[in-house]
This record gives sequence, C-alpha cells and structure tokens, in this order.
Amino acid sequence: MATNNNDKTLNVPHLRFPEFSGEWEKHKLCNIASIVGRIGFRGYTTNDIVAKGKGAIALSPTNIENNKLTYDKDNTYISFYKYEESPEIMIKQGDVIFVKTGSTVGKVAYVDKLMCKTTLNPQVVVLKNIQCDNYLLSVLISTNRFQNAIRKITVGGAVPTLSQAAMGDIAVTMPQVAEQEKLSKFILFLDERITTQNKIIEKLESLIRGIYKTLLGESDQYRYLDELCEIKKGVQVNKEKLSEKGLYYVMNGGITPSGYYDLYNTEANTISISEGGNSCGYVQYNYTPFWSGGHCYTLENISNVVDNRYLFHYLKANELQIMSLRIGSGLPNIQKKDLSAFRIPLPALNKQINIAKALDALLYKITVDKNIYSTYKQQKEYLLQQMFI
Repeated sequence: MATNNNDKTLNVPHLRFPEFSGEWEKHKLCNIASIVGRIGFRGYTTNDIVAKGKGAIALSPTNIENNKLTYDKDNTYISFYKYEESPEIMIKQGDVIFVKTGSTVGKVAYVDKLMCKTTLNPQVVVLKNIQCDNYLLSVLISTNRFQNAIRKITVGGAVPTLSQAAMGDIAVTMPQVAEQEKLSKFILFLDERITTQNKIIEKLESLIRGIYKTLLGESDQYRYLDELCEIKKGVQVNKEKLSEKGLYYVMNGGITPSGYYDLYNTEANTISISEGGNSCGYVQYNYTPFWSGGHCYTLENISNVVDNRYLFHYLKANELQIMSLRIGSGLPNIQKKDLSAFRIPLPALNKQINIAKALDALLYKITVDKNIYSTYKQQKEYLLQQMFI
C-alpha cells in the first residue's frame, strides 16, 4: 500500500499507471467468482477411466506448469458420459484452475486455450462466473500475498487441503475495470516476452543436440576415458563446515553446489562427473577452482592427445549413457571401473579444437539467452510486488 501527503495509508499499489487514481476495493473471492469442484458423489472410479481419445482429460496438479495448462503429462481420461454428468466443471477458455489438495496447494493456471474436452479431478477446483478480468484474477491469486494467506488456512499434514469455503473467504483487492484491463494486458505482455525467450532457448538447445550428433560422431580412433585422464574421486567435507556463502563451491553428488568452503582441492577448468545420488553421471565443466566432494569424480592430468573442451562436450552429449552406468537403488552410484571403460572417439587434435570452438560459441549464446530469461522473470516478479496490493 502507498501513502498520500498526509501520511494516510491508501488502498493503492506503490507503482501505478499515471492515468488512474482512486483506491482499490477489497472483495472476498467468493463474491467475484464461483469456486467449483468435483462433487463427492460425482467422483470417478477406475471403471470410468478410458484410453486417450475415448474421453475427456481430468485435470490434476501435474497439468499446471508456470501458471499454464500443459498436456504433455501422462493424462487421465474419463468417459464422455462421466464428463457430461458434471457440466458445472467442464473447463472453458478463460477459466482459472486452482489446486486445493496435495503438496502443491495454491498452484494456479489460466485457461487460454483448450486442446480437448476437459474436466477436473478431485484435487483441483475451477473459478467460473468471474466478475473481473479473468487473467488478472489468475495473477492476483498467484501473488505472494494471496499464497501466504492460503498457507495459513491450509489444513492436514501428509495431505494438505484447502476447503473451498475457506478459499472463498480470502480477500482480493481490485481496481476499476479500465485499470484491470490495462494491468492484464501489461502482465500478458510480460508473460509473452518470457514465453518467447524460453522458446528461443529450447530451439538453441535442440540445435546443439543435433550438432552434437553431427560433430561428435564416429571416428577411426577411440580411447578409454582412463587412457586420456586421471579419474579422481573427491574428499568429503562435513556439512557442519559448509556455509551458504564462501570462497569456493563444493560439488558432491548433485547438479548444484552442496555449499561453500574456504578451501579448494581442484583447479579451474576441470571436468567433474557426479559419482553418487539421484544425479550421478551429471557432467559439468568448472570454470573456477572448487572443492570436489566424496561423491564427485574429477578428470585431471588430461592427455595431450585430447582437447579438454572437446572431451567435456563429448561427455555432456552422452550424459544419459554415462548415467546408465549407475548401480544400486537406495543411493545409486557409478563405479570408477565402469567410468574408466567409457569410450571416447578421437579425431585429429585440430579437428577436436574446431569442434569445441563451434560448440562453445553456441553454449555461450544459450547462456546469454538464459540470463535474459532470468532477468525477464525477475522483472515480472518485482513489478507484481509493486503493482498489486
């Protein structure tokens, strides 16, 4: 909220389009939208589940990603008879979907387009008969303020649940219609910019996968990995000695640092491969000195017959194959002997260098575009905090 010259608190956001004035109004969610879920006696059983193309999708929390519906999951389809039985939860364009049960309570999706006939499973509700800008409402109930209010009234331990009545009692603060429409268009513009940037990244990553196959293919010569370098296992550091910030990051069995440490045991420009854990086999190029932990392999003393960056690109391109070397179920790991026997094609050194340079240029482009994507998301987050109450 903002204040006027008399230090009176006003029901207006800190940042606002200059042509608008007047305070925003509070409304209970139930007074500006109907919150509708699947009625208990109209639930469905396994007998109602049908094959794809034989019925309607029953939306679940997994169908919601980044405030949008996705149909790329293993969808559940229920018979058209069961779909027609509950017309009040038939999903239409402009509806807002909300997760009310499970570990992802509070996830929101605006329905901008439908791929097929769609309904709900019991974990989600739909907001219909919306008495304000539909898209803007989906944004408002995604804000930290609304999500924090949800967390306070969600009940249950193992299976968190939010009742429709409790959800309806949460207040949302809205401007007049003209300001709603301008805000909605502005947020849509921000979202479209983020979506477009993400598509650019996806295309570049698809391109580099294709180039990997073309440039990193067959060769007349092969060497085993342990013939090209020393495969060295790191040294474990007690968690108590790690900090959230420090001079050197610590790589262990994951894809991100497990913490920071004041010492390092591995030089810059070293390839590492996760040795244990769910991400074992993950390949990373480390541009700065770091601490290699007990679940991390590093490739050191690289032979002069292989270019370091070429070796990284080949291993990264074949990361899934490396991951397939894992053994064990509780805490999977990759044995050093199996990693040692991984075969590397070895074209002439000058060709390796040229391949690495081409791939490095593309990776740099991807990194730049990912930074732009992150900036766009941060800008949107900041604006949402400033432009809403």
